[in-house]
Order: sequence, then C-alpha cells, then structure tokens
Amino acid sequence: MNNPLPKESITRNSVLNVRHKELGSTLDGETWNGMPIPWSYHSDVNDEVVAVRTRAGLYDVSGLNIVNVSGPAALKILDKLVTIDVAKLEPGTSRLAGEVNEEGALVDDIMVICDDKEHYRLSHGSGATQQTLAELAKGEDVTVEQDYDVHILSLQGPRSIDILDPELDFDLAGLPYFKHIKTTLFGREVILARGGYSGERGYEVYCSAADAVYLWDMILEKGQPYGCIPASWDSLDLTRVEAALLFFPFDMPEGDTTPWEVNMDWCVDLDKPGDYIGKEAVIKLKGRERFKQIGLECRAKQAVEVGSKLFIDGKEVGVVTSSSYSQYLMKSLAMAHIKPEYSQLGTTVTVADGDEVKATIVKMPFYDPMRVRTHPE
Repeated sequence: MNNPLPKESITRNSVLNVRHKELGSTLDGETWNGMPIPWSYHSDVNDEVVAVRTRAGLYDVSGLNIVNVSGPAALKILDKLVTIDVAKLEPGTSRLAGEVNEEGALVDDIMVICDDKEHYRLSHGSGATQQTLAELAKGEDVTVEQDYDVHILSLQGPRSIDILDPELDFDLAGLPYFKHIKTTLFGREVILARGGYSGERGYEVYCSAADAVYLWDMILEKGQPYGCIPASWDSLDLTRVEAALLFFPFDMPEGDTTPWEVNMDWCVDLDKPGDYIGKEAVIKLKGRERFKQIGLECRAKQAVEVGSKLFIDGKEVGVVTSSSYSQYLMKSLAMAHIKPEYSQLGTTVTVADGDEVKATIVKMPFYDPMRVRTHPE
C-alpha cells in the first residue's frame, strides 16, 4: 500500500487469520483499527486484481469498525453526528455520510446502515466517530457499542452474483446497490449487503466470528468454478485507486479538509432540517475551496510517491494523496489535491517525485468512468 498506516497496538484479531497465514500473509505489518491486516499473499497481487475485475476475489474487511446504535434516541443522535438526513433512510438501506467538526472539516466518513428506525449500524474507519458518539449519547435513551464479534467477507467481481445467488432464497439480482437483507447463506445467519470498495459489482457478508471461517471456505469452494480466489489488501488498494475511491484520512492530508474540496458534495444534504455538528461552518465553506480533488495519469513506469508536490511553470500547486501503478490499465495513476484554478481536465502538471514526472489531469474514476459496473442501468 502506498499510504503507510500509523503504527498501532493490536487490540483485536480476525478469526480468519488462520486462513490468511495459510495463504502467505505474515500479518506482521501495519494494523488498521487495532487489527492485523493481510496486506499480501503468496499469489501475485496483479493476478488478484485481474480476478476481481474479470471473475471474483474474496476479501476479509473485518478491520472496519462496526458500531451498533440503538434505542428511541438513535435517530436523534445520528442526525447530530453526520451531514446527511438520516431520517430519510428506510430499513434495509444504507448511505455514505460525512462527519465534520465545528470548523466544517472532515473527521470521518461513515456508512450509516439502517436496520430499522431504532436500530442502526455505523461502518467507519479510523476517524473521530466513536468519541463524538459517546458525547452525543450522554443522557439520551440510546445504546452505543462496537460490535467486536462481527466479521465482514467482501466478495467482489462480476461473477460474485453467480457464486452467491444459487445459495440464497431470494433473487440476488433484485438487491440494489446500498441495500441489505437478513438471510441465510450456507445455512448460517448473515446480513448480505450490495456494495464494496473495488469499483466492481460485489457483496458484503456480515457474519458472526463463529461462522466466518466456514463461510470463507464455502464461498471459495462454490466460487472455484468461476475463478474466484482470495484477495489481499494490497490488491484492494489497487482496485480502489483505479475506482478513485477515497481513503480517510490519507486523501485528506491537510487535517482541515472540507467535503467540497474532495468532491464529497453528495455526502452533505443542504436541505437537511435541524442542526448537526459543524452545519453552519460546512455550509459557509461551500464555494470557498482551497483545492480540488483530481485524477492524474502520470508518465511513469511505477507509482509516484504519495506526498509528492505538483508544479506548473515552477509554481507549487498541489500534492499527491494516493497513487498506484495499475498493471491492469497499464498506467501510473494518482489522486491529488490542486488549486482550483488549475483543476481543468487536460492540464499538464509536473510531479516532483525525485525525478520530475509529467502528468495529465483526467476524469475520475480511472476505471469504469461511468460507474456502470457498480451502478448498472
């Protein structure tokens, strides 16, 4: 991964570690949210990307934090926490939301999952969500607790539907993006959601720790005729950059990045009634962007370094936030922040990556620009 994670102590483990070690992961690299992550396997990371893009790859994304928020005041405190109108979420749906501080700066991005109007789950990474929730919950009729048992298996790729659909008692093709359903898979109770972090059609299986190894094995067994293989987090990072999906906080390196500066307008409901943390500030900051999130195709045979400065005519105009060399697309790709006046498509910039590398601003996502893979008609 081009974005090194901060060193953390290990506070939890995936029960799938036994499988990750069998596949070649040492699990001794950086942790994420206190959990060791299988960054690489014995398999070639680029072969894993090809599997995800053309067949299917199975990821263990249990490193995500899942927080259960339930009770009569659940909706009330969540509406104070995030920038979207949570009241509009219907049971069985979810939506990505921004979380900002009193200055209107992003402090986390969250998937708000509505099971019913008094039961929600939050899926988030390493931001301020749980600390803020604890403050908002004081004195309210609500229970907030992290789910340390849940494991998340993410099956990504065009053949994912072929692998899972025969094992379900409903038509999987009818499950829309950002929708989920309680069901059974291989005889085990799960929550099955349509989504993922790869830019492909995919599904996420939320299960108990007791069932995770069995479900992992069965998905791979049933997926073998379709070319499904286990996939490491290094390949997940490659696919998410190809799909131009942001990773908090690495794509927000300034520390006071606003949603408007990283093309996250869709995660702020301007017509949301009532108040939430940072509402006045974030609305005032719309139209005052100091930089814009852009995509770069770099004329290089490898990934440029994250943190490399961007220059135009010798003037510093931006910085690289994420990068990869996509063997699948045969291109060196980067996401970057640049001053708004230089953000037009087709603009040529110089990336100061040791040697100077020329790059061109292009439309994002780099892969599947119309997002028809995840959002088909």
